[in-house]
Amino acid sequence: MRVPTLAVRDLTFRYRGSHDELFDGLTHAFTPGKVTALTGPSGRGKSTLLHIIGLLRSPTTGDVLLDGTPVSAARDLTRSALRARRIGFVFQDSELDPARKVIDSVVEPALYAGRSRSDVLPRAYDLLDELGLAERADHRPGQVSGGQAQRLAVCRALLNEPDVVLADEPTGNLDLGNAGLVIDALTRTARERSDTVVIATHDPFVLERVDEVVAL
Repeated sequence: MRVPTLAVRDLTFRYRGSHDELFDGLTHAFTPGKVTALTGPSGRGKSTLLHIIGLLRSPTTGDVLLDGTPVSAARDLTRSALRARRIGFVFQDSELDPARKVIDSVVEPALYAGRSRSDVLPRAYDLLDELGLAERADHRPGQVSGGQAQRLAVCRALLNEPDVVLADEPTGNLDLGNAGLVIDALTRTARERSDTVVIATHDPFVLERVDEVVAL
């Protein structure tokens, strides 16, 4: 049986100074090639869980596992390298640098992973074209709509062909047309590359289209 790319084991989290504990010892293996939604009421820790499995935060107890190996307690340098090479993020805010052309923001993850700009530019332009953004490559974020900015964030997350893609409310501020483009792109990367895609969401439009749901 194949070891899942991403799993959590006996996971809990407590913010400093808080008595409230999240996740109740959550154990779950995320299925490669599937899109999984994290859902639940506000305050249940959907975004926090994404940050933990994306190695941006450490759990209070328990482990995050990549390919069966615990990694949440690894050194900062190791976790940074894993994030750069294996994990793609789509944040609630598209996080595009307002001072640079959008193509520069799209290729940025490749530079963190030690790849050259010239090597990844063809893939960046292919992704822009796939998401209907080819004509926006040389624009700045202030010159694109909110829906276009979020699609650009998806391009950036997929640039390095990561094994794990994490998306935090990626359709929260989008109309149905743009939401469909974003979810279709995330679904394709799961299906075509057997990537593990995890989306934190309360959007019924998204929940109808995912493969699995983890209720927090």
